[in-house]
Amino acid sequence: MPNSTAIIVSPNDHRRYRYLSLDNELRVLLVQDTLSAQSAASLAVATGHFDDPEPYFGLAHFLEHMLFLGTERFPTAGEYQEFISQNGGSNNAWTGSEYTNYFFNVDSPALEEALDRFSQFFIAPLFAQEYIQREVQAVDSEFHLKYKDDTRRVYQVLKELVDPRHPFSKFSVGNQQTLSDEKGQLRAILVSFYQRFYSSNIMTLALVSPLSLDEQQTIVTRYFSKIPNRKHRKDYPSVPLIAEENKRIETHIEPIKEQKRLSISFSLPSINDMYTNKPLTFISHLLGNEAKGSLLSFLRKRGLANQISAGGGINGYNYKEYNISLQLTDHGLENIDEIVTATFQYINLVAQQGIEEWRYQERSALLQTAFEFQEKIKPADYASHLTINMQYYPKEDVLFGDYRMDGLQPETCTDLLRKLNPDNMRLTLIAPEIDTDRNAQWYDTPYKTMLIDNERLQKWRNAGCSNDMSLPPKNPFIVESCQVRHQQSNEINPVLVGEGPGFRLWHKKDNTFNVPKGHLFLALDSEHATKTPKHAALTRLYVEMLLDYVQEYTYPAEVAGLGFNIYPHQGGLTLHLTGITGKQEILLKLLIEKARERNFAPNRFRVIQRQLIRTWRNAQEATPISRLFTSLTATLQKRSYEPYRLAEELEEIVLDELHEHVSKFYENIYFEGLVHGDWLKEEAQNLALQLQTILGEVSKPAQETQREMIMLQGYGTLRREILSRHQDSAILIYYQAQTSDPLQVATLSLLNHAMSSSFFNELRTERQLGYMLGTGYLPLNRQPGMIFYIQSPKFGPAKLLATIDEFITNFSYAIMQLNSEQWLATKSGIINQLTEPDTNLRNRSQRYWICIGNKDVEFHHRSLVAKTIEKLTRADLIEYMNQYMRPNEADRLILYSTGELHKHETEISGGIRITNLKSFKVEANKLII
Repeated sequence: MPNSTAIIVSPNDHRRYRYLSLDNELRVLLVQDTLSAQSAASLAVATGHFDDPEPYFGLAHFLEHMLFLGTERFPTAGEYQEFISQNGGSNNAWTGSEYTNYFFNVDSPALEEALDRFSQFFIAPLFAQEYIQREVQAVDSEFHLKYKDDTRRVYQVLKELVDPRHPFSKFSVGNQQTLSDEKGQLRAILVSFYQRFYSSNIMTLALVSPLSLDEQQTIVTRYFSKIPNRKHRKDYPSVPLIAEENKRIETHIEPIKEQKRLSISFSLPSINDMYTNKPLTFISHLLGNEAKGSLLSFLRKRGLANQISAGGGINGYNYKEYNISLQLTDHGLENIDEIVTATFQYINLVAQQGIEEWRYQERSALLQTAFEFQEKIKPADYASHLTINMQYYPKEDVLFGDYRMDGLQPETCTDLLRKLNPDNMRLTLIAPEIDTDRNAQWYDTPYKTMLIDNERLQKWRNAGCSNDMSLPPKNPFIVESCQVRHQQSNEINPVLVGEGPGFRLWHKKDNTFNVPKGHLFLALDSEHATKTPKHAALTRLYVEMLLDYVQEYTYPAEVAGLGFNIYPHQGGLTLHLTGITGKQEILLKLLIEKARERNFAPNRFRVIQRQLIRTWRNAQEATPISRLFTSLTATLQKRSYEPYRLAEELEEIVLDELHEHVSKFYENIYFEGLVHGDWLKEEAQNLALQLQTILGEVSKPAQETQREMIMLQGYGTLRREILSRHQDSAILIYYQAQTSDPLQVATLSLLNHAMSSSFFNELRTERQLGYMLGTGYLPLNRQPGMIFYIQSPKFGPAKLLATIDEFITNFSYAIMQLNSEQWLATKSGIINQLTEPDTNLRNRSQRYWICIGNKDVEFHHRSLVAKTIEKLTRADLIEYMNQYMRPNEADRLILYSTGELHKHETEISGGIRITNLKSFKVEANKLII
């Protein structure tokens, strides 16, 4: 029955809530959202890889996979995903250390049927023997997908350094070795695990739907009351995460990607019960400060570090590993002890001067403002978030717990800071070609551990404080009293409030979301931005230098909820400001002033240059499928380049060239912007005049830089091999539409929606080609397109291509097998996605900005596409596939990489092989071969 304790709800939240516990002790939160077009559900169970029985590591993860493959009531594998997809939704799940979460969203009329299917996961799954080995292969593919992921590799080293009696030490993902079924017992072990750990009393369920709370309660009671209550109680060992002998050690880890990082870690007890006051959040707020006088500012001035993160690290039922992580420079890598000394000096400074009420209240007020004016997120994301919160917080704090800071507890803060001492410390250094003497299990990560000698420890114990560091003053960007301006706008869509030669500014006052926030987009186009790889590299370097230059000045604004980003695009760069509107103009003025100074220091130039080169070179070590996506845009979009090409150009660039490039960049500028949110029209008009004046002082008006796209029509199959050192193979097939009119967009959007779940079910679940695969509608430069992609540890590109071609050829028959009801549901699903109201201010702002970029200045492209889809028939899709997607006749681009395991297999043949796009001439966006 409903619990009488009131849930603390944000004043800006229009939704209604009901918390209840079913007879089987399943805790349920019902959310009525009358403004949501879709419904969503999430169920979290307090079971994760900590519960895996030895030696079946990864069993909880494997169980998560198996629940999607049929139940007694719905025995067909893939039927659940097919139903969700046909009804405009999506689904997913994840397995963590202590929790597993399942969630989906769907069109609201289909919610009850979806919940009927979903609930059966936790009542009567089949665990069909025929899928046991297939899904073991899927888990193994997932393991191999991240085999060269440095985050996973470092994580495994950490697991080997904790107390082996602690469940954190277990291998979490699983693979064919740990889930071996040689003795034919895996299914029985899986069923036993499920029956022991999947109990309703440790589950939480959340629904988000426009249905009334009474309707939701009726449905939930009908389907979820049948989940068995096995009265399970969690019982993890009380051993500490880090044994005493593993403290005061230094660990060296060699990564695959080039990086230089230092992590200073401290072992703390669990902080879960501290959520009402969040003392560690407050401490991290001070230690992670990046403004003038901070630890990072001190290290940056000495050329030792570029970035800092304080407060991260693993946490769980009886532990919190508190990390201060630093991205090092080459000089920093050679002076680790100096960095650690400075860190303890700043910790001491915080302990002596930082535990002040006004500082705590400043942080608390920011969280309170964030809670009061929080924006909606997608229903599935919200439901998932709520079910995890229900596992951690009491009913009243399910919504407020993340934001709650009830008051400063000086003694608690002081006690925590005392634990951040050299005798409770571990150092982890991650760098290339570092000295190692062993390899971690599963991921073969090279590493080495050694005791920190007492001389170094004593130096850090006596670190004291430094006069060169200081705590931040009061934050000038905090808005004391946030209020929404309720002046109404008569405009339905953005309108021009400023226009002139080389200049346009759009504005729309928000009347929907009731938050004192705004989004400001400013795009600058320059012919000098990206016309050659060298120009593109210089523009990217300019952006990074500018972000680095303004960091100390803008950090207080970011803390106060004013975010910003500067990013390059095909024609230049874009500035995007977000956050509370009261101080956005001040931040914009600051950014423009600093951008015009262009006062880049030689030492920072060298650091940022090396950092960028490292990032671009590391792209070569990305997963094969990620590299193919990068190569797709570089192949087809003019003014887009492969990361390795940019790295080559940047190697030779000197600071004077950068200054000269910036000057030429601003000689002729085309400017277009959007102001959306809690901005009044007259404010936007004044901003337009100011920007026009500022830009007029440094540049002349120009035309918008053309976003040119290479057209594939008339060439048949073009193929390009991307070299990779990964053991998996990968393929990406791109079909380009002939025009960009609404009919082509509608056809490809509907075709992708109809195909996606079948492609996933047939090629992943049934054939087990790989873990990462799918289809996608992908427009490039306003040109519609569709992609098919697979990364596979089992087969080479030739086999993957043949399988995809076979699927496309057979799909016409699959479309004809759909009955009228299924066909209408398929169309309704994509139409509902296109016409779904914007979830929040950010989503709407981004949609408006995309429309402006796509020249959809009437802002109705989505509705036109939706109306076109309504008229499409199955025959239209079949005709399109027969005309434009026949494997041996279609105009298409195939990108592929051959994994180390498949070098002996037959290569892809046929079509035109592209070894280097620059070997072909391009005129009027057409390849001249």
